[in-house]
Amino acid sequence: MDKRGEIESKKSFVGSKFPLTFWEVTIASSVVVSFVLGLLGVYLTMPSSDYSFLKLPKSLEDLQILRDHLENYTSDYTIQVLVGYCVVYIFMQTFMIPGTVFMSLLAGALFGVFKGVALVVFTATAGASSCYFLSKLIGRPLVFSLWPDKLSFFQSQVAKRKNGLLNYMLFLRLTPTLPNTFINVASPIVDVPYHIFFFATLIGLIPAAYLTVRAGIALGELRSIGDLYDFQAIATLFLIGVVSITPTLMSKNKEE
Repeated sequence: MDKRGEIESKKSFVGSKFPLTFWEVTIASSVVVSFVLGLLGVYLTMPSSDYSFLKLPKSLEDLQILRDHLENYTSDYTIQVLVGYCVVYIFMQTFMIPGTVFMSLLAGALFGVFKGVALVVFTATAGASSCYFLSKLIGRPLVFSLWPDKLSFFQSQVAKRKNGLLNYMLFLRLTPTLPNTFINVASPIVDVPYHIFFFATLIGLIPAAYLTVRAGIALGELRSIGDLYDFQAIATLFLIGVVSITPTLMSKNKEE
């Protein structure tokens, strides 16, 4: 497609009220049904009880209530709790549902630092990968519709950094330069290879996961989500991000 055709295509996507076709909606719906069946399987294997507390937490108060109830089940029904946690987290990542920070805090509260970080990194990477492949199938019209300017910027940066793309993707994962949800859905559109996407996600999410999971252990001391990312925490993430991209910058200067 030439440049003029691409511009016209973008305009048509932006102007469309619902840019997905019937088959694209069917694919997305099938993925949703698969997750629902997974959660249903977990629910059916749990003991009979009142599970009205089970809902996606939208505040620290909701999270504390969920933590208090799930602590009673985690030791006796560890597998069910783990599977349920993974399905919910991956589902939220796949469909860009906000609130995964609460799930990361919950991992720390229920499983401790080491197991919690491993669980969060695993589910976050799996969810990001699921979002990547779903976007590869049906995401192009949505990305053009929702983030046309941001997508153009990301595409130009990826094109300029082909030789050091892993370092650049690590930088993005480590710092809040671009939202993780946008990176997940836009990466296949701008031709970021999956192996680079995967390793950048797997490694780049570890520092932020550690900060969040550690805070989850002292959940009662948190007053707001903003307490997680104070100036020191953000500065540390940026410093790690700068270190990750330094080899690429040095290589570029040598070539010039």
